[in-house]
Amino acid sequence: MDADRSVELQAAVREAAACKTPLHIIAGDSKKFYGRAATGTPFPVAQHCGIVHYEPGELIITARAGTPLAEIEAALAAHGQMLPFEPPHFGPTATLGGTIACGLSGPRRPYAGAARDFVLGVKIINGQGEILKFGGEVMKNVAGFDVSRLMVGALGTLGLLLEISLKVLPKPQHELTLAFTCTPQEALAHITEWSGQPVPLSGACHDGARLVVRLSGSRSGVIAFQRKLRGEVVNDGEKFWQQLREHQHDFFKGDALLWRFSVPPATPLLNLPGQLFIDWGGAQRWLINPLPADVIRASAVKLGGHATLFRGGERIGQVFHPLPPALLALHKRLKTAFDPHAIFNPGRLYVEF
Repeated sequence: MDADRSVELQAAVREAAACKTPLHIIAGDSKKFYGRAATGTPFPVAQHCGIVHYEPGELIITARAGTPLAEIEAALAAHGQMLPFEPPHFGPTATLGGTIACGLSGPRRPYAGAARDFVLGVKIINGQGEILKFGGEVMKNVAGFDVSRLMVGALGTLGLLLEISLKVLPKPQHELTLAFTCTPQEALAHITEWSGQPVPLSGACHDGARLVVRLSGSRSGVIAFQRKLRGEVVNDGEKFWQQLREHQHDFFKGDALLWRFSVPPATPLLNLPGQLFIDWGGAQRWLINPLPADVIRASAVKLGGHATLFRGGERIGQVFHPLPPALLALHKRLKTAFDPHAIFNPGRLYVEF
């Protein structure tokens, strides 16, 4: 499907701004569990879709925000290319706009880069109903203060995404998944050691019993490091990483509170009870734990990181780690600049705006 609904969406936003009517932006709704509870008048945008421009030779793709993520990935796969940040879908209705608005990245993130690292430009409608364009389709257009990347992870609170331009990369020539039976502490030690060597890692996690790593690159290079690291070959490695990306691994099943810790990779284990899953080579720690939020977040701060209530619980309090006063003030100024009437997804990101 290819449909440009820019004019209709712009008119609707202008009307909402004039009436100061809050809007709850809805695309594929596959990530509606993420962030704080949505408020405002439902504002569906998924019909604004279609790939606008794709140049495989330039490794650039531009698509409308409502374009299904599966359609983007299929178009890239046909040319042996991929979205390097390996975004999770969390359902068949996932869209490009929702993916960028949530700013989530998969297991390849610490080795290839995060979602915002591949955003070259965006077209948005701001809170006054103006269509604005930032960046472009080449890297030189994102030098200096890159406004387009502010939209990544903003959960639609700064503007309505219309189009996104992304840099893409060729798929690796060869990939192999290896598993090592070891403790979480031993896994972190292994990953720290290998990170200081030219090991072609593209995924590293500990699922509670095993360290599982993915090697990506040339066939000869991957095989050479397989022989060096040894380990057990995981025959369904591609399926393992897909299940991890989509939270279909057994660890993520159930309705228990799921916390996501972001910490320096070599940080020691959390001094908290509960089930633990280590991803991103140690930089992302998933914890199933019913302790109060202030206890969880205090532990994250001691480790030099922060904690997000990723899933579960009542989504009416602070879901994301509270911001320091100076940073909160900056966020409020950005919100006012882009959305002066506070009509876009109010309160979806933080209680304060």
